[in-house]
Amino acid sequence: MLIATDLDGTLLRNDKTISPFTSDVLSRVDAAGTPIVLVTGRPIRWLSHVYGQLHTPLPAVCANGAVVYDPVADRVLRTNPLEPSVLAEVAKRLRDEVPEVQLAVEIADGREMRHDPTYPVEGGFEQAMVRMVEAPEDLVAVPAVKLLVRAGKRDPDAFASLVGGAVAGLAEATHSSYTGLVEVSAAGVTKAAGLAWFCHRAGIDPSTVVAFGDMPNDVPMLTWAGRSLAVGNAHPAVREIADEVIGSNESDGVAHFLDSLLRPS
Repeated sequence: MLIATDLDGTLLRNDKTISPFTSDVLSRVDAAGTPIVLVTGRPIRWLSHVYGQLHTPLPAVCANGAVVYDPVADRVLRTNPLEPSVLAEVAKRLRDEVPEVQLAVEIADGREMRHDPTYPVEGGFEQAMVRMVEAPEDLVAVPAVKLLVRAGKRDPDAFASLVGGAVAGLAEATHSSYTGLVEVSAAGVTKAAGLAWFCHRAGIDPSTVVAFGDMPNDVPMLTWAGRSLAVGNAHPAVREIADEVIGSNESDGVAHFLDSLLRPS
């Protein structure tokens, strides 16, 4: 068996913390010999925030499947970025479709972010790794593991559908929040694809994978895994396809489910 879990809205509470109970349960699962993989839309640079709250550094599939990361060796095992020519065409299509679009890219395997002048950037611990570009062509000059798309206040599902239509045939579009942010990856890159690569490398059959998630970007992973679980706060699209709905992220739903697996039958 392998445990694959999303972070935001699933393992993490709404304040982006991991409860001591969850950290303890993950350590006990790992110590019992069951591998755990973090599968997130977040970039590598953000993971230090998570690893600082865990007892054991866990491997991660980042940027919605574009990057597979080994935290012990601090080494990227696999990357599947949007190449500059594709990135430029995607950006052009989006600017044509939504003139007010705001763009940013995750580059250097997700260790750095670049953004155009209008893109809203939140302050935080990773601010030193975020840089504004002056010219639009600078944004698409190097491979990017993810393109971030905003256009002011938008319905997240409708905007993801609009962006998906604009980039169809070139890239994948999804979303993992309710803020109107859409995430674009290279064609064929999803959480399922990244996790499948990790499992194939480790000789783990998909039927033995237990996956947890809460948002549309988790749907490919949940439908791929042998058993899928949605947390109680999950998006309707996730609840619809999950095998089971468990407790919410705020009530440590993932940890309580895993803790039940550890108990003698």
